[in-house]
Amino acid sequence: MDECGQEFARRFQPVNATKVLTAEISGIAPAITTGLHLGLPVVYAASTNQSPCRMKSCSLSPLAHQGRMVELIISPEYLAGGERVLIIDDFLATGATINGLVRLAHTAGAVIVGIGALIEKKFEGGRDSLAYLGIPIESLVCIESMEDDAIQFAVQ
Repeated sequence: MDECGQEFARRFQPVNATKVLTAEISGIAPAITTGLHLGLPVVYAASTNQSPCRMKSCSLSPLAHQGRMVELIISPEYLAGGERVLIIDDFLATGATINGLVRLAHTAGAVIVGIGALIEKKFEGGRDSLAYLGIPIESLVCIESMEDDAIQFAVQ
């Protein structure tokens, strides 16, 4: 995981982020190692059943977590206007979770400057759903397809 963080730090050094943002649980490890190598604080958005109520919130679209709506929240004291945010997550599939993090950051007045994912499932269209942002999107591994009990990796 440390090497993944080093690689994200190398790729995103030019965007001059001020904070790393992720969703709770599986995005935390790559976000922490990226923040460590960039020298940046890391903050994660928690689900509503984990956190106090006085927080900014944003609903994620269905399919973000096994087809059910999930609301992520973050306290304004941890993500404020003017922040330059780098989003790091474990997977980029449909883009629902990352789009939710983007909306959450925008609600806080922050600017998204880059998105990184450990693994991208290209066939699920997540990168296309984020293209409107016009920012660097990097994945360390791209899967082109998963059919007939085989995984086809994309050449990067």
